[in-house]
Amino acid sequence: PMARAAPRTPRLLRAALLLLLLVAAGRRAAGAPVVAELRCQCLQTVQGIHLRNIQSVKVTPPGPHCAQTEVVAQLKNGQEACLNPAAPMVKKIIEKMLDKEAR
Repeated sequence: PMARAAPRTPRLLRAALLLLLLVAAGRRAAGAPVVAELRCQCLQTVQGIHLRNIQSVKVTPPGPHCAQTEVVAQLKNGQEACLNPAAPMVKKIIEKMLDKEAR
């Protein structure tokens, strides 16, 4: 287990760490063409896509660009498909993909 930090972590240090995290998160998002556009990327969603056809999945939480959670699957054939985040099968796909990334 990690040693506990001193109870009085300097505010400047905490602010610097938070800023670093925000910059890192912003860098990851900068490569996505969606972020530049202030609208939802997924206007329609596809229902059935087999897990073996999916290369990766990107989940975008609601934000200023779009009020709903968007799930974009990068398919092995190079295409992208928007999945319905509320569909039980999509939830399973996301879990499996996150599980695969965690290993």
